Amino acid sequence: MSSAINLLLVEDDEMLGDGIQTVLTRRGLSIDWVRDGLSAMQSLKTTRYDVLLLDLNIPWLSGLEVLARLRSDGNQIPVLVLTARSEVVDRVQALDGGADDYVVKPFDIEELCARIRALHRRHSGQEEEILRHGDLILDPSAHTVTIQNSEVSLSVKEFDILQSLMENMGRVMSRRKLSEKIYCLDDDVESNAIEVHIHHLRKKLGEHPIRTVRGVGYVIEKPAGGVARR
Repeated sequence: MSSAINLLLVEDDEMLGDGIQTVLTRRGLSIDWVRDGLSAMQSLKTTRYDVLLLDLNIPWLSGLEVLARLRSDGNQIPVLVLTARSEVVDRVQALDGGADDYVVKPFDIEELCARIRALHRRHSGQEEEILRHGDLILDPSAHTVTIQNSEVSLSVKEFDILQSLMENMGRVMSRRKLSEKIYCLDDDVESNAIEVHIHHLRKKLGEHPIRTVRGVGYVIEKPAGGVARR
């Protein structure tokens, strides 16, 4: 995306909060983290956020109380609830209380990132830039890749690697940087995982080269005339 999404995370679980903050920061999002409802209200008064990630079971003010105060004050910030409560009645209560979306713990980081992006798009009226390299087109919003108007089927990890390389055309991306962008902290990652994904990508993309810079990483060179974006 052209600018980082600015998030406020309200989560009292230290391990979970630290993990979410670390992983989302690696994904290029800007995130502040507070541990209770009163601190959340104070942060929301002093800083403009694009999306609020809100646990329901937090001290001082519950997540539902934070929601009620926000909406009664006319604050329409997109709210994504993160909670261990999985019953339908709990989801209904949160959504009726003003939440825009709901994710049950434990959740997949890919799903969380996708929901954050979707919320931000809906409320900002913006779409992520479409990336082009010749007849190779990657649409982050639709999560599609096409070559000569034919869709190419990629795994989530392959898509994320290709997106990172296309967003940084002409710049070498190290294996470590790519790994940080696509894996969670607790993922059991093989040492050659990035190489395997790159191998599969090359087979699927055909003549569209991902160049290896020995000992450094990978790069997609800028096309003649520069990088095309919509």
